Amino acid sequence: MNRRPGYLLLLIVATAAIAAGSWALIHLKALKRQALPQSDVLNQTSLRSADPDLWARSMEKVTEDRGHSGDVALEIPPELRHYEDRHWFLATQVAEVKKFSVQPVQDFVDLAAMIERGEVVPVPAVTDTYILLGVGARVDGSVFTRYVARQNIELNDEAGLRDAYARLETAHANLQKEISGLQKQLGGLKKSDLTKQDELQKEINARQQELKSNDEDKAQLDKYYGQSYVQSYSSAESRPKLWRDYESLQALAKNFRGRSFNLDDSSDRQALKIYLLSSLRPEGLKILEEVAQRYHDKFDRPLLVSSLIRPEQYQRALRRVNRYAVLIDTPPHSTGLAFDIDYRYLSGAEQNFLMTELARLKDEGRIEVIRERGANYHVFAFIDGQRPSDELITASLEAAGGPEQEADHAEKRDQGTIRRLRRLHRFKKQ
Repeated sequence: MNRRPGYLLLLIVATAAIAAGSWALIHLKALKRQALPQSDVLNQTSLRSADPDLWARSMEKVTEDRGHSGDVALEIPPELRHYEDRHWFLATQVAEVKKFSVQPVQDFVDLAAMIERGEVVPVPAVTDTYILLGVGARVDGSVFTRYVARQNIELNDEAGLRDAYARLETAHANLQKEISGLQKQLGGLKKSDLTKQDELQKEINARQQELKSNDEDKAQLDKYYGQSYVQSYSSAESRPKLWRDYESLQALAKNFRGRSFNLDDSSDRQALKIYLLSSLRPEGLKILEEVAQRYHDKFDRPLLVSSLIRPEQYQRALRRVNRYAVLIDTPPHSTGLAFDIDYRYLSGAEQNFLMTELARLKDEGRIEVIRERGANYHVFAFIDGQRPSDELITASLEAAGGPEQEADHAEKRDQGTIRRLRRLHRFKKQ
């Protein structure tokens, strides 16, 4: 009897199993390594807790191997899928913004002011029921800027403004000198030396482009500061607004969430940005806490939250690496009402439980939600716990990137489509 085919089959199966197990182990370790950079930043920024090891212990629970206990097929409820009209999802969130005249956050300075006024509240980095990972993952230690007309305007005090002008003037003089030298070299070449002529001309063009950018940067400073470092002002209120913005941010940084931040230090600036991004409107935090509590009660694990509030300025920077960061005029995360739940570590059973809970909240009219392919559940809380009307959602379609509506028909969306959407998602008529 020839046993060789059976032996080879057994060997192939065993090899595949070992390879799969090795891949899973390597993948899990890689995911854990992804958590380390923010863990280090969080430790550096001293996001205080009564238990200093809680964050590390919570991450172990989040990332630990589930074994086969949760190996069940995913059952994605219709409430977490796209609508028939895919713009309806964003339009619903835009409608909520219009309904309550919510002002989106433009930049970190805006966000700091909202925190000072109590419009958004700090979210702890870790509690018994949830943990933040990835919030502020793309921030750096660059200087704070105002985001005006989709331009970043550097914030400075008087000394900083003087230094900024000095740097621009020095760079301008150096560029002019370089261009002059290159042009002199170009003029001294033989007409037959075409290759060298092309090389020099490319260098000249590049330097001239840098010079143009330098002039634009100086014009921008002139526009927003008006060379105010050489002027005197009768009162604090009469000084340029950007100066006052800087002073307000500096005052907040001196005592924010139990520690002081030095705006002249890049690591402190990065830490402060992470602190600021760890915020939500109270209505959003209430939903987050409720979902996290239910998940924790069921599985004895903290819920992994990957994103909270995002100023539009940060949202646009994030878009370069995250295609799910939308670029409409009112990005949901810029309102402070949206947050993302990371499901990459969850078993099938955990995902099904969580999706059922989110679907229930959506059916109750308290949230908008979708399961994104980027391993996130995007959750948007409604301020009064009631979904915006279909008429208001329809009127918000264009702002959400949908097809333009004629003015006279903006609120006359096909009622049959609306009824189908209602049946599909089991929305209750408000």
